[in-house]
Amino acid sequence: MTRTEIKPAVSAVKELLAQEPDALREIVRSVMQAMLEAEMDEALGAGKSERSDARLGYRSGHYPRTLVTRVGKLELRVPQDRAGRFSTELFERYQRSEQALVATLAEMYVQGVSTRKVKAITEELCGHAFSASTISAINKKLDGSLAAFAQRRLDEPFPYLILDARYEKVREGGVVGSQAVLIAIGIDWDGRRQILAVEMANRESATSWKDFLLRLRDRGLHGTEFVVADDHAGLRAAIREVLTGAAYQRCYVHFLRNALDHLPRKADDDCLQELRWLYDRRNLAEARADLAQWLARWSAKYPRLTDWAEETIEETFSFYRLPRRHHKHMKSTNMLERFNEEIRRRTYVVRIFPNAPSCLRLVRALAVETHENWLEANRYLNMDELREQKKTELRKAA
Repeated sequence: MTRTEIKPAVSAVKELLAQEPDALREIVRSVMQAMLEAEMDEALGAGKSERSDARLGYRSGHYPRTLVTRVGKLELRVPQDRAGRFSTELFERYQRSEQALVATLAEMYVQGVSTRKVKAITEELCGHAFSASTISAINKKLDGSLAAFAQRRLDEPFPYLILDARYEKVREGGVVGSQAVLIAIGIDWDGRRQILAVEMANRESATSWKDFLLRLRDRGLHGTEFVVADDHAGLRAAIREVLTGAAYQRCYVHFLRNALDHLPRKADDDCLQELRWLYDRRNLAEARADLAQWLARWSAKYPRLTDWAEETIEETFSFYRLPRRHHKHMKSTNMLERFNEEIRRRTYVVRIFPNAPSCLRLVRALAVETHENWLEANRYLNMDELREQKKTELRKAA
């Protein structure tokens, strides 16, 4: 489709959505229905009513199937063949995370810690109420596939590693508290992102992060040269101990947020804006030169901030040792943000998890869905430049 053809198509879609709010849901439903029909054509070796010597079977009507999606419930018609051999994989990946959400909500209801709203949501999603045995069956099926994902071997090297944690409300022993969800993302030498691990911990401590990284290493994690993470004392200690030799990049976004703690409430916006610009320079020499100018300009007005920045900012400049095209991706933990946003969207419905396993089940299900989408997408980074840079460094060292 040419650019001149795209514009009218986009305008038509926008007009449709403006006139009919449910139009997006209908578009998604139509696409998924077409995918189901195409799957059946491929399985039978012929289209509907098509005469072909290569035909492997015949259609036998449809059966209804409801799929819960981000745009609402879709009522689909799944094609059947006379021999009963046709099976679609279209729903399996998408429904894994949806089942985890439903199971969590239903578990809350069964344990008596939910509200009428939760009961209504679960019945709306699945069309019926839940018993303890139903939830047990759902969880048993989910937990098997999620455990296989969490325990898989990491045979390939991951030169880049991104670590972060978020907190969820969990009920334990009748008391609601915050528990940490520890997340690790790796980038392999093919330039693809992979979610390596998602685990629960009572809190972010040196011990919990060390155990987390040791389990990754036991599963085969190796070849890590560059780690991006927040400035957490326990995490930094664990990185130094377990990932010996890997360079540490302190997330510059978190660093800039921390800078606010060293400024008065009514501070000059230009000060932080100029500090932010240091991370857009071409190389470390330029960044350090601009840092010197920034310190000279603001040290008299904001000595507390400039003293703190001068002492700690170098660890946010580690990304400058990487190929320039990798800078914007590896100077922060932002690549985790979209995944975290999806977690927030789901956990907002739950609010308080009935127990830690239900929280881990939902987040891991989302991790599997995201992980598979990333593997099927285009490469996130071109690693050829990093290979060439390493070769150059080895030649110089020799």
